This record gives sequence, structure tokens and C-alpha cells, in this order.
Amino acid sequence: MRNRKPLLIILLLFVLSGAMLTVIQAPIGWSLLAWGALVPFALACTPSLRPRTLAWMALGIGYLYWLVSVYWIVPITIIGWLGMSLYLSLFWLLPALAVRFSRAKGFPLFIALPILAVGWERLQGFPMGGFFWRFLGHSQYQNLAMIQIADLFGAAGVSFVVAMVNGLLVDLILFISQSRRVGCAHQVPSISGQTGGHSPPYEHDVCPLYSARRLPGKLLGSAVVATVLVVSGTVLYGQWRLRQAGQCVTDGPLVASLQSNVPISVKRSFKASVDIFDELMGKSQAAASAGADLIVWPETMVQANLQPELWSQLSDWDWEEDRAFHQALGQHAKDTAYVLVGAYGAEVLPGFRGKPYLGKYNSAYLYRTDGTRDPMRYDKIHLVLFGEYIPFRWQIPWLFEQLKRFLPKGYNPDYSLEHGTRYTLFEMASKEVSSLKSQVSSGDSQLHTSNFKLPTSYHFGVIICYEDTIPYVARNFALDPQGRKQVDWLVNISNDGWFVRFNKEPARVIPSTELPQHAAICAFRAVENRLPIIRSVNTGISCLIESTGRIRDGYIAASDGFPRRSAERIAIAGWFLDRLPIDKRVTFYSRHGEWFADGCAVLFTAALVCPLGTRLTRRHKQASQTAA
Repeated sequence: MRNRKPLLIILLLFVLSGAMLTVIQAPIGWSLLAWGALVPFALACTPSLRPRTLAWMALGIGYLYWLVSVYWIVPITIIGWLGMSLYLSLFWLLPALAVRFSRAKGFPLFIALPILAVGWERLQGFPMGGFFWRFLGHSQYQNLAMIQIADLFGAAGVSFVVAMVNGLLVDLILFISQSRRVGCAHQVPSISGQTGGHSPPYEHDVCPLYSARRLPGKLLGSAVVATVLVVSGTVLYGQWRLRQAGQCVTDGPLVASLQSNVPISVKRSFKASVDIFDELMGKSQAAASAGADLIVWPETMVQANLQPELWSQLSDWDWEEDRAFHQALGQHAKDTAYVLVGAYGAEVLPGFRGKPYLGKYNSAYLYRTDGTRDPMRYDKIHLVLFGEYIPFRWQIPWLFEQLKRFLPKGYNPDYSLEHGTRYTLFEMASKEVSSLKSQVSSGDSQLHTSNFKLPTSYHFGVIICYEDTIPYVARNFALDPQGRKQVDWLVNISNDGWFVRFNKEPARVIPSTELPQHAAICAFRAVENRLPIIRSVNTGISCLIESTGRIRDGYIAASDGFPRRSAERIAIAGWFLDRLPIDKRVTFYSRHGEWFADGCAVLFTAALVCPLGTRLTRRHKQASQTAA
């Protein structure tokens, strides 16, 4: 019974870390706790515990942590929730083994822990379409001075600094706990059941706070100094970049964001397509009357295909509703404002072995002030696995059929979208330029088209739904091949109605923690590339994010009752109007991407592989000696 006490201590340490990692994220936002949230985790990863035992404990607590963290997947698919949480729990198991290895080798944790933390966050974003969610650095999204280093290192830089403080605290705890044990004579049972003399051997320590390998006092002093310098340097850099923004940011056009509040069950039935469209059109007309230059509608809230060129190819399809929506949008945009809408895209594709089929896309369309639709559209590039596509549709059809069971509830079993391939840049002229073009087209010979070049035109890119959490998508929009900034802002259209619940009596939408967490992560894309982002989201949170990462409260105009605080814009409908702040700065991150996180991922992988290699070498040597 006595031997269970150390295991209980380790278990409680894992639970404590899980609880702290939960409350530091939005909407609770106790971000100060992030600076110690990994301390219990690192203490629990003691070399005194067998790797197999540690792995099972980390996997179990990690699974519970992720089940709670992504509970908002349940309304979509319970099987997917269970499966995804199990996959994500590997990013408790693997870090636990890596931290254990670092402690066994006596590596200073003020260096080792941040490298490993950034490494496992980076790897979490690789397989299964990537899940860049609930990173340690994301907890600091409201600490503007701290997150400015994202324009150098990405969000990984923020995670590194926070984890560095965690690592220093662990080094201090281990140093103090061992110092108190010096000279104490006592016998203690080990986890493996052995007893020792005055000080148990390293591999048989009882309490995970103890470690036979601690930092020497001089090195610990250097660790404190180094950590203080890194944190101070991060804050000073952030303050400099924030002050610099006043000189580099200029006023752009007026942009309006529409927010609907439609439960996914209502939208998916397709019975309310006209009602949804009419409601958004009313909001859009009000925003146009308030002076908007650009009006943004949420993702796929126009339930139609807006491509007349496709209608002629599929003559057996009933396009009446699609045609009506297309004409209404063109008429609405004419002589008022540019209108960006989320709708369905489609193309006739050759398919597998040359058999043509109708490929479907999650798309964005831009209607211009001359009443026409831009010939280009943006098709979502990074699709959500099982949420938007099923792999192996053509390559392994039988596996595709089996994977259908992971689809969200009520989905068409043949539903699977195609990945977009183009980073479409939309161009938008100011109202003054549009007026001049109109005069030229009417025959005014005194005006010349040279008047319509930049600087009175703008370019922007669109990122759809979870693409704003994927760093490479926003970055690929930022610069042209010559390394020059090619867009003035980004638009994020999303339908977070997937992640809310709907009560019928009384009829109301019940939001989840996904909504504020989604907005918080999006703020890092703005800082990384110094691009403002306008969000238009079904059920919320629709907002304007400045290039400093500040999620702006307030607006120039809005619908009645629309909250001024962005955090309160959940489970409601409305619109707001504000002016885009355009930042011309080109960032190191935009040029070089995830260089820092990739390096940490390599070191994290090495911390996992090295113990395995050592174990295999030892077994081979023992086998050779036995054979001899």
C-alpha cells in the first residue's frame, strides 16, 4: 500500500497541470497561471518511474484532458470526439517521455522544457490535417507586449518564453528540495519496492520532486539571469513594435462584418436557405447605408452555387434559387459596396481513371461595385478531416466506405469536398476609383486609366474557417515571390455554428468555448504577418483584429444591440462597421515561416529516439555477451 503513494502523487501532478492548462485558455483566461502550468507535469515525469508506467499515466490523464477540452465536438460526432481525443492524448504521452529523458540526463529544464514544449506543439500540427489548438502561447493573446515576438518566431516563440519560466521553476524546485535532503538519514521505499540507505539511488527516488541530478548553484544562477533577460527582452521588443505601429499603420477602407446566428441543424436542412439569405441581405443593406466599402458574409451562408458558367454545363440541374441569389448579390453590390460571400463552389473534374465528376468546394466569391462577380473565387485549401472530406475516396474505395462512419451526424454519405489549389488575391478599388472608372466607361475623354493604379486600390486574401488556425495558410497570402507584401488584410469567414447547441424551448443557441478560443488563435496570424483580419462568423465571434493582435472592441456603427465588447458577440446576430488599419511592415516570420518551431520539433524527436536507441544498443550488447 505504501508503494502506491508515489504513484498517487504523480497522478495528482498530472491532473493539476491539466486543470491549469484548461483555465489559462479563453474564455476563462487565467493567463498568469500559464507561467506555471507545466511545472506539475515536468515534476511528474520523474526518471524514478518506469517509462511504461509513466506513459500509461500520461496517456490516461491526457485523454481525459482532451475529452474535456474539445467537448464541443460532441454535437457533431461522438465517435470523432473520442477518436480525436485519443490521438491528441499522444501529445501528453510523448512529451512525458521526452521530459523524463531530459531529467535523467540532467539537462537544465529552463532550456529543455521550452524546446520540448514547442516541439510537441509543432508535431501536434502535422498529422491528420493538423490541430493547432490550445497552445501554451495562445493563453497570452491579450498580453500584447508578450505576443509581438510572433512576427519573428510565430506563436511558437510565445510558447517558448512561457515554458522557459516553467522550466526555471522546476529547476528551482528540484534544487531546493534536494538541498533540504542533504544530511538527512532516512530509509524510503522506492516505487519499485526497494529500500535504500540514507539517500535512495537516482532510479529509485520516491517523490517526483527529487532528482539525484540537479543544476549546480552557479548554473542555476545563470539560468535565472538568462530567463529574466529573455522575458524582459520579449516585453521590450513587444513594446517597441507596439509603439512603431503608430508610424506604420494607416487608415484603410470601411469594412462591415455580418454575423448570423443559425444552428447547423437549420442550415443543413436547406429548408431555410431563402430565409437565411434574406436576413443577411437586410443586414448587408443596412451596413451599406452606413458607408461600408466592403461587406463580409459568413462561411457558406449563401446556400447556392454562384457560377453561371457552370449552370450551362449542368442543364439538368435546377438553378433557379442559385440564379436568384446571384442576381440579388450583383444588384446589391452595384454602386454601393464590394460584397464578399461564403457559398459553394464546383467544377467538373476528370476524376480517378478519367471518369468525370462534379467536384465541390467551400468557396468565397466577391461581388464588385459594377454589379459583376469577380471571375476568380477562393476555394478552401486546408480542409478539416471528416468534417469536410474523407480520404481515399478514389485511391482505396473500400476504406473510404468504412471511414464514412466518422462523418458528422446527418451528413450525406457521399459528402466530401475538394481541396483548393490557388491562393486567390481579390482586388478592391476605393469608392473614388470606382467613381472615376464609371466616368471613363460613360465616355469622359478627360479621364485616363492611369488614375486607377495603386495606391487607391487594395488587395486581400480570404481564409475560411479553421484555416485561420493553420499558420502556413495566412503566411502564404502575405508575400509575393519577391518577398513583398501582396495583401493589405485578410478576411476570415467561418461557420462556428457547428460547435454550439440549440435549445428548442425556449429557442436559443448555447455557445461553447470553441468560439472565443478560435478568435484568440486567429490573433496570432495577424501578428505573425502584420496583417489586420476581419472576421465574419456564424454564431460568433465576428470582430476586427489589428496587426498587433489586439481584438478590437467597439466600432463606428452597428446594428441595434450588437455588443461593443467582442467577447460578448456569441450566439447572437447583427453587424458592425469599422475602419481597417493597414500595416505595411514585412515580417521575418512571413519570409521564413516556422523555422523556430521546426528546429524544436527535431530536438523533441531526438529526445524520444535517443532512449530507444540506447535501449536497443544495450540489449544487443547483452545478447552478444550471452552468445559469447
